[in-house]
Amino acid sequence: MKAYSIDSTTREVKEIDIEMQANTVYSFFNSILTDELSTLNKHTIHSDADAVSKNMEPYFIGEQLIVGNALIVGKDGLFDTDASILKDELESLISYDVTPFYRQVLNLIKDTDINLYKIFEVTKEEEDIKLNTEWVIYVFNMADDRTKEYFLEELQKAVETKKDITIHMQNMAILALNATQNS
Repeated sequence: MKAYSIDSTTREVKEIDIEMQANTVYSFFNSILTDELSTLNKHTIHSDADAVSKNMEPYFIGEQLIVGNALIVGKDGLFDTDASILKDELESLISYDVTPFYRQVLNLIKDTDINLYKIFEVTKEEEDIKLNTEWVIYVFNMADDRTKEYFLEELQKAVETKKDITIHMQNMAILALNATQNS
């Protein structure tokens, strides 16, 4: 099956031939903790869920933050298929221009068990909204310098006092949602 691998260290995108079986993704990353992201239309981006704790290089595919190496396969409903995106098109979507804010946040959370993409719910005006840590970082990255500094200081306190970082991110998500409503 045609797929692409992205090496975050060398920044190389390779077209590979891979046979997808039950353990293929786990073997590819040498990890049982992987994430599946459906950011690319009709494709799945597989990544190593431990990449943050391994301090691997971050980058973006479109606006989706990816940390570490990635495996991209096509997707047709529930089934893996050949990747149909052209290599040049995929490479044009990749950006290694990661802001210092993103890098500082990833450095702060590297020793926690946080998963960037795990969905959590926050309630705003009696509406349940599904978000994740990656969204929270994305929103605060767009904030002014004082707000970013506040976010980093509070995150550092939470990490140092060994608070549940997922709950901390939920609280920050509520703060971000309230701020967007007031602006």
